[in-house]
Amino acid sequence: MSFSYYVYVSDSKVNMLLPQIDPRFRAKRTTELGVNLSVLSAKRTTESGPSDDRFARLETVVEYLRDHGDLGSVDEPGQFFWGLLPMRWGAFPADPTSSLVFFGGRSDDTVVGLGGSYRHVCDSVPDAEAHGVGRSMMSSMLDGLGVTSDLEDEYVADAVDGDLDRADRAALARVQGAVGSLRWPAQNVEFVAKRLLHGDSPDGTARSVLLGTPVYVATVD
Repeated sequence: MSFSYYVYVSDSKVNMLLPQIDPRFRAKRTTELGVNLSVLSAKRTTESGPSDDRFARLETVVEYLRDHGDLGSVDEPGQFFWGLLPMRWGAFPADPTSSLVFFGGRSDDTVVGLGGSYRHVCDSVPDAEAHGVGRSMMSSMLDGLGVTSDLEDEYVADAVDGDLDRADRAALARVQGAVGSLRWPAQNVEFVAKRLLHGDSPDGTARSVLLGTPVYVATVD
């Protein structure tokens, strides 16, 4: 029997998707009126949904995406995509205070980068990204990768003139460069992620480049 060990769970994505999937998970708000002497006070309380278990909530979302959502693969991603790949991951750049955690790997055809907020790493310090922007945002994530190349500089220069296709290729080049620069030991991981950017490999060393932000990542024995 193989076991999965969660290393990243995006509670913010789960909490956003879950009420859209199952209305029972919408918090029920009740209003209580209390009278203390002659002062009328209104107190609002929130009742929790059917389950407060973090991983049970995650599994509800993942099962829905598998059964009903636009869930593709890393080589043919939908709005979301699933993968099982050797990936290198950690804080990026090499700064323990960085608010970005980045996972990088590749299939036979596709270079894959996954980025998100370090606070969603299991057992991370709760205040790790209090100083930064949420790293599930693509623009913030690309800035955080901080990798440039001559190829990307060429695309960026042309994109200034309004060529959005060149801007996309510059972003793909940055993702590809970031994945190629990772030097951490690789781990076999399973994940479901939201697609952010997908396109042809700018330098032709792979068929395509894919950037996403994870719903979860788990190491697999």
